[in-house]
Amino acid sequence: MSVWLPDSNETLLARAPVTFATGEAMRVSGMRWFRDTQRRDLQSDLAGWPAGPEYAARSAADTAARNTVKGAAIAAGVAILSFLSAHGGNIGGTPGTGHGTDTSNDHADEIDDFPVMWAAPGTVARTLPWQLDPGRSSEKRYRTHAVVTDRRLVIVGFPYVKGNDRRIDDELLWETPRSAIRSVELRDFKLGHDAKITFTDGSWCRLGSVSREKLTRHLTEPLDFIPLETLTSTQRHTAEAFAAAQAPDFQSPLVRRNPCGCLRVEVLAPSTIGALFGHPSLDTVMGARGTELELTEYHPEDFLS
Repeated sequence: MSVWLPDSNETLLARAPVTFATGEAMRVSGMRWFRDTQRRDLQSDLAGWPAGPEYAARSAADTAARNTVKGAAIAAGVAILSFLSAHGGNIGGTPGTGHGTDTSNDHADEIDDFPVMWAAPGTVARTLPWQLDPGRSSEKRYRTHAVVTDRRLVIVGFPYVKGNDRRIDDELLWETPRSAIRSVELRDFKLGHDAKITFTDGSWCRLGSVSREKLTRHLTEPLDFIPLETLTSTQRHTAEAFAAAQAPDFQSPLVRRNPCGCLRVEVLAPSTIGALFGHPSLDTVMGARGTELELTEYHPEDFLS
C-alpha cells in the first residue's frame, strides 16, 4: 500500500472520496457539463483529457413525461407501504436525516444546466484532473480522493479492486495551495453531497462526496487547533492515549475547543485509510478537566455535522 502523505512540516486534516458532481433534476439527471464563462462547452480545450460522453439536457416534454412516470411510481410505493402498515408488515427503519432538499436556490446551474467546471482560459479549475469525471473514469476500476492539509488541497487516484478496500496505491493527480481557494459552498439540492469550490481567479468546480462534511469542514472553518503543550497534563494524557489506541501510526492528535468549552480530539492514521470512505472519523470529546465524555454527556455542539 502506498498512501500519499504530506510533507513532514505539513498536517494531514482529512481524506474523503470525491468526483465531479452529477445532475439530479429531471432535465439534467445523470449528466454534467464543463463550461467557459459564456456557458460554452470547453471539454475540447482541456489539455490531456480523453474524449468523454456528450450530454444534451432533456426537453420540457421529455421531462414532463419522466415526471409523470416517477409520480406514478411514487404513488404505487406509497400504496404498498400503506397496505403493509395496515396489515402489520415490517416496512423498515427510519430513514437518515441527511442534508438534501428538493428546493434549488440555483435554477440556472442545477435545473436548466449542470456545470461542474466554470472556467476562463488559464484558470485553476481548468487544471483539475480528468479522472474526477465519472463519465471518463469508472469507479468500478479507479477511485479519486481529495486530501486536505493545513497548506493545500490535493487530488489523488488509485486503481480499485472490489472487495479489497485496503489496497491503495496513490497517484498524485492535482494540488493547489489553500490560498488559491476563495470559498467553499455546500450545495444541498437533492442528495446534499455536493460542494462548490471557487478559486481566487473566479473559476469554480462542483464536486460530490458521500463524506462531504468531513472533506469540507477543514476548508471552511478556522484551523484553530490547540497546541498540545498548552493543555493541562490530564488533557494531554487523554488526547495522546486516545490517539495511541486508534492505530500504531497515529499522527499527533488535533485538539479544538467546542463552543460549549469541551475539547474535541481528532486523530488521523494512514493505515486506517480505505478506498470507499477515505479516512474514518476517529474522534472523541473530553471535558475541561480532561476526562473523556460518554456519548450521553455530549452537548449538542459536541456532535459533528
